[in-house]
Amino acid sequence: MIELVFWLAVATVVYTYALFPLLVFARGRLAPRPHASAPGTPGVSILIAARNEEAGIAAKLDNLLELDYPADWLQIVIVSDGSDDGTDDIVARYLDRGVELVPLPRVGKAAALNAAAARARGEILVFSDANSMFARDAVRALVAPFADPAVGGVAGNQCYAAGGDATTAAGERGYWSFDTALKRAESAAGNVISATGAIYAIRRDLFRPVPEGVTDDFVTSTRVIAQGYRLVFAQDAVATEPVGASAEVEFGRKVRVMTRGLRSVLVMRELLNPFRHGFYALQLLSHKVLRRLSVVPLLAIAVSSPFLWGSGLPYREATAAQALLYGLGGAGILFRRTAVGRWWPLAIPAFFCLVNVAALRALWNLVSGRRIERWEPERA
Repeated sequence: MIELVFWLAVATVVYTYALFPLLVFARGRLAPRPHASAPGTPGVSILIAARNEEAGIAAKLDNLLELDYPADWLQIVIVSDGSDDGTDDIVARYLDRGVELVPLPRVGKAAALNAAAARARGEILVFSDANSMFARDAVRALVAPFADPAVGGVAGNQCYAAGGDATTAAGERGYWSFDTALKRAESAAGNVISATGAIYAIRRDLFRPVPEGVTDDFVTSTRVIAQGYRLVFAQDAVATEPVGASAEVEFGRKVRVMTRGLRSVLVMRELLNPFRHGFYALQLLSHKVLRRLSVVPLLAIAVSSPFLWGSGLPYREATAAQALLYGLGGAGILFRRTAVGRWWPLAIPAFFCLVNVAALRALWNLVSGRRIERWEPERA
């Protein structure tokens, strides 16, 4: 029985981290499904929900006002979610430059985004975070795929700026480079899994109100697919944001994102139907469910392999490999504030450990019914 548990867990981990990505890359190469893309300047509304962003909101607005996009076709809406610092006063200084401020009491990000969408006039809604900086041509690159009527949403390319905690910086950038390659392959053959909140766009008539307690970018972007349209990737639509200021901050963010993300999959569970959504259903199951829950088979391997030490070489190798992996991860976390912590043989295992501990906490939140609907942004 213990051997069966071990091998089922190993098979799940190997599929999640190796076989599924290979399947996606092969499909992108062997079964391409190109979409049209052409320069254009449709009416665009950039929507941002901001909560106590006085440290960076001016830089964000300056960034948006310097975009290479016709000002007459660009609307910028900032919804202040009960900010009690200087955010509203700073945004107010930009009103004569066309920026629109919607001050609200504390309602949460979902309600704030719904209010922003209600204020939008553009045929394309662009969503972003207050700490994400767009490349000058990002909006042009983001709207180009909408030349194809089958495209309902476009995921931009989130990148990470230099700096940040050693453990989270090296690990996050390494993971994001791999994830970007996956997005290219997914988009080439159909749909990307979902968009990231740093930069993405959808057609305004496809927007539906965001419910509380979910990851808004996931639900908003995947609803495009649920309505029969494509969600594609625009690699040249670049937005840069900072890595978490510390491993503690990044851990809290990942717990929040994964808790809300797992709940989001429950909300959008219709997309897991392969008879209606085909290969995308497998993508969603593999990427957003199995990967986020891979801590469960990893724990099963960690618990079972020592008990099987005397049963053969594979079990001894598995036990030794885990001891090495988690030992390096622990060292990376211990030295996370030093140059040693940036060394990839420590940083990557440390990031892997951090992510999976956060996933375990998120799973507990989901099982126990703990919802995360409101939080305070923690900026560097």
